[in-house]
Amino acid sequence: MPNIPTVSLVVAVRNQERYIGRCIRSILNQTYPREDYEVIVVDDASTDRTRYALELFDSEIRVIHNAERKGLPGSLNIGIKSARGRFVVRIDGDDYVHVEYVNVLSMHLTLNPWMDAVCCDYHLVGDNEQVLERINSAERPIGCGIMFRIDQLVELGLYDEQFLSHEDRDLRIRFLEKHQIHRVALPLYRYRRHDENMTNNHGEMSQYLKELEAKHGADKVKGNA
Repeated sequence: MPNIPTVSLVVAVRNQERYIGRCIRSILNQTYPREDYEVIVVDDASTDRTRYALELFDSEIRVIHNAERKGLPGSLNIGIKSARGRFVVRIDGDDYVHVEYVNVLSMHLTLNPWMDAVCCDYHLVGDNEQVLERINSAERPIGCGIMFRIDQLVELGLYDEQFLSHEDRDLRIRFLEKHQIHRVALPLYRYRRHDENMTNNHGEMSQYLKELEAKHGADKVKGNA
């Protein structure tokens, strides 16, 4: 009988041939028992060599290939819907994590049933993985690196697929209306800064910020920045 994992790690990726190998290696190098977590990678119709890079890990991860581009929130939803774990966490394809990442976050949720979700602090790293800054995740939250109880995300309706940017902020606003995200003051996530970050597309970010404010109100958006 196949083992049912406790934790599902979902990676949505598009055209990240340069970084996805580092991301996957860090996920597979966890101290947490390998049989207790699964890795789901959703390839959003990449046009570079991302598919080939993922084939190198074929025996250890589950890959879903989108025939047509779905966008980041749509790809994340596909991954979450296919997850089998009780806990789910998103990791971006150009980022990577500390060896204790899964162990520490899952331990908090397992031993504290009153906790809804947990996030950890993170290191902002450069293109060559040099540490630029340690960041308090409560003060400067990011969408990746938060471990949720999957049933609460499903109840919430998952990501709003209309938000091709700021999808994480929309989810966070809706989640915090009913639940809490608890901070673990350990820098276990590595958030990579490089020229191709989606956040560098200022026009698109501004457009979806206006849509976010129209949906939730400007005060609530600023309060959850």
